[in-house]
Amino acid sequence: MKKIIVTIVVVLLAQLGMAQDAFKQDVLKVLKASGSAAQMELAKEQIIGNIPEEKRADFSKDFDASLPSLYDKMAKVYMETYTHEEVKQMLKFYDSPVGKKITEKASELTKNNMAAAQEWGMELQGLMMKYMQ
Repeated sequence: MKKIIVTIVVVLLAQLGMAQDAFKQDVLKVLKASGSAAQMELAKEQIIGNIPEEKRADFSKDFDASLPSLYDKMAKVYMETYTHEEVKQMLKFYDSPVGKKITEKASELTKNNMAAAQEWGMELQGLMMKYMQ
């Protein structure tokens, strides 16, 4: 009887592990489709400008090697926030025409939003100076 119970528990744990793996893989697909990967490329481009030219290739390799760890952490956050079914619905959305456009335009949108935020920041500095004097 103990062997049967242990076997059932092991099978259930294995199925749960496989389900978690499928969930995580779907979350990683959402992260890619949502433009998170494109945003990391943009961040890399901005940072690399501050790295001496002769060290940029090595930095780029190290940066790229650090991304799986970041994506694992982000996947964990998604998995704590959303159900697997909700993630599957997100994937369906990103497979739609408008979802594909969002993915396609993510990098451009991020660049433009950053420029807008910088412009606003300059305006905000002027506003702050008005009240700090």
